[in-house]
Amino acid sequence: MKRREVQERYKWDLGGIFASDEAWEEAFSGLEAKLDFAKYRGTLGTAEGLLAYFTAQDALAEEALKLFLYAHLRRDEDVSVTKYGSYVAKLSAFFSRFDEETAFATPELTALDESVLRAFCTDPRLKDYDYVLSRIIAGKKHTLSEAEERILALAGEPLSTASLAFMMLDNVELPLPEIEWKGEKMTLSHGLYSVIMDGKDRAKRKEAYELYYDAYGKLLGTIATTYFGNVQKDIFYCRARGYDSCLSKALFEEDVDEKVYRNLIESVHAACPVMHRYIALRKKLLGYDTMYMYDIYPSLVEVEGLKLSYEEAYELVLKGLAPLGEEYNALLRRGRDERWIDVMETEGKRSGAYSSGTYGQHPYVLLNYQRTTHDVFTIAHEMGHSIHTYFSNRTQPFAKADYKIFVAEVASTVNEVLLLKYLLRTSEDAGLKRYLLNYFIDMIRTTLFRQTQFAEFEEKAHAMAEAGEPLNKDNLSALYRGLNEQYYGPAIVHDDRIATEWARIPHFYTSFYVYKYATGITAAVCIADRILKEGEPAVRDYFRFLSGGCSTDPVSLLKFAGVDLSSEEPFAAAMREFERALDEFEALS
Repeated sequence: MKRREVQERYKWDLGGIFASDEAWEEAFSGLEAKLDFAKYRGTLGTAEGLLAYFTAQDALAEEALKLFLYAHLRRDEDVSVTKYGSYVAKLSAFFSRFDEETAFATPELTALDESVLRAFCTDPRLKDYDYVLSRIIAGKKHTLSEAEERILALAGEPLSTASLAFMMLDNVELPLPEIEWKGEKMTLSHGLYSVIMDGKDRAKRKEAYELYYDAYGKLLGTIATTYFGNVQKDIFYCRARGYDSCLSKALFEEDVDEKVYRNLIESVHAACPVMHRYIALRKKLLGYDTMYMYDIYPSLVEVEGLKLSYEEAYELVLKGLAPLGEEYNALLRRGRDERWIDVMETEGKRSGAYSSGTYGQHPYVLLNYQRTTHDVFTIAHEMGHSIHTYFSNRTQPFAKADYKIFVAEVASTVNEVLLLKYLLRTSEDAGLKRYLLNYFIDMIRTTLFRQTQFAEFEEKAHAMAEAGEPLNKDNLSALYRGLNEQYYGPAIVHDDRIATEWARIPHFYTSFYVYKYATGITAAVCIADRILKEGEPAVRDYFRFLSGGCSTDPVSLLKFAGVDLSSEEPFAAAMREFERALDEFEALS
């Protein structure tokens, strides 16, 4: 579809951010003049001086983030429109200048005696910044001199080009071919590919799979170079700041103990035999002598699943999330009725789905809605992000409102699990129940096993580059093929095309993000189970987590909701859930 063909009610309303492009441009024109922090140099050794600096920094950051929100949402409506790409580029340049102008602050604070910093942490005037200050104390050894910090800040913009290049390749310049679908020749878009993969027509799945991966194959060398550039960026920052590895840097910045990461990978490795059992069962039920990776998507049940209009899907989400209470459901209705959501796939629109928000604005959701079960769950998922953002922004001051990425996937996945449990609980049709069990198994497969596979690929790829091995299309594909074999087992063919799947994963350009999907579903399974069993007390604890922002470390925030990821139990519980669902599905088959 062209965007002009979409009804207004299916488009997000950005008028609450800026009434027009002209209003945005006027606001942006005054931004640069406010970027003057020189007067705060040398004043951060007192509580008064530090508070004045933080207040000025927050005010300008909030203004700039509002401008960025509008710019990137407009850009993502059609990434081929250069005007909004230019807006985003201007903000990116501004943020680089912002980092440059404020680069003196952390070194100046780090140079203070630790006793002074600890006194700041307990000063009631600086209560909004106690967690930030505690992280400055922890990061003393990784903080450089003012001059060196300025150089790192200046490097931010040029070192971001790898991810921008991949976005342009993936959304605009990828040579996606046409395919015949429902009697028409259509471009094999990312959204259409997902629809075909979910379908029952094996010949069409094979055709789409080969065409889709061959399109990436034509650019594989370029994409490998782009990804290597992104990894080299990570290594540069890692070594400049004196971390042992890119992974340790990423985990330190999230304030997450490495044992959480290790618990995840070890638990998934231990459960791989259960995954292999599922893949073998899938092969048997499908009746295939040979099974390929394009055979892991369609339901094993001769029920079509959920083929709902957007309106029907949203009503179902409201029912499924009813255990979270009326306040939560009212926010869901607001999101729909006040047009927080951009619903339809249109030409040039950014692929996938996301939620984006900033302080002082309600969140926004990008969808590319199709009539699939997956897309029904995507509504619940993205609105989980949005309401998490809403609660944190409403409860916390600006300095503590932006929760860490580590917990970003928890609320979204709690919504998915609650919706799935509602559907399983209310279904009276045996075929639909088998379909939903199959869907739940695949939810855990894709969100826990698959994302952990991605996480392990990232860790190993970075380790290869850190050891001096240049990354290229051959060694990246060999690495990915080996992991695919480990995770999916011998019942499926691991062909040359699936070995290149790494080339189409946008999240690899936000390094060490994907493992948080896996820890997110682990936490979500435990939280949803507690909500369904305990009701209001569990919901109250969960809302405390949703409202926590970054007021403390993310592992401690999850403890508010009753989940301790520093222990092995939540991971074991998630694996038991997977095996129970498989047992029940197998018994019904």
